[in-house]
Amino acid sequence: MTSFAAERYQRDEGWFRYCGKTGLQLPAVSLGMWHNFGAPGTDSLRSENEEAMMANCRAMMCRAFDLGITHFDLANNYGPPPGAAEERVGKILKTDFAGHRDELI
Repeated sequence: MTSFAAERYQRDEGWFRYCGKTGLQLPAVSLGMWHNFGAPGTDSLRSENEEAMMANCRAMMCRAFDLGITHFDLANNYGPPPGAAEERVGKILKTDFAGHRDELI
């Protein structure tokens, strides 16, 4: 797999909010990974196999990033099975977002 070429969003300060007094900025909208990132068949398209599932997840993450979403919400029990979303997102981050890791939260 090669990494995608992000259709860069214009960073609009109104789109980001400061997180407490840390200086960290979060987008107004985040992409949650609970539904759609577990085992094949658990996503909104009901993907039947791993390849289709990864393609759907990759498309969601890349489009969200193109639109300015830089925060992807994960937890160790997201799936099913628990932890599946973390594994899937980790693979996508490694292959598709390697050049953008410093932009993600």
